[in-house]
Amino acid sequence: MHNMKITEALVAEHTIFLGVFDQIERALPSLTTPAEVKTMASVVEGMLEGHAKSETNLAYLALDHVLAQNGELKRMHQDHHEIDDRLRQVHTASTCAEARRLLGAAIAASREHFRAEERSLFPMLEQVLQEDTLTELGQSWIERQAEPARRV
Repeated sequence: MHNMKITEALVAEHTIFLGVFDQIERALPSLTTPAEVKTMASVVEGMLEGHAKSETNLAYLALDHVLAQNGELKRMHQDHHEIDDRLRQVHTASTCAEARRLLGAAIAASREHFRAEERSLFPMLEQVLQEDTLTELGQSWIERQAEPARRV
């Protein structure tokens, strides 16, 4: 396997998440209690948490100065916050229909966010950062992914 750039790793993770989102959306109509929907929301929250952290750290590290000028970093943060808020609201929804609607909206927002990153943020990272930096970050990302497995 060639050394994976951090941007390639994050795109690969997006692809996996999109597959999970598809499965959850397929299951949503058959969920009949708020508790079931909340469990699904927790799965999505857990997946996105580490991913968002990787992206944020990467963007800060790399591009604070560049991104600050064009509002890209700010928008990325706002997106992450909005998605987190929607997912949190699932847990306080009083009806199953409401919980389903909120989870569906959070998934739709995440999809949109991934597309925006792949369209504008990742290409910018690849322009601004040296190839070896991208590869080094990719390596440390891969090692971080392996950590939870070692802790068990």
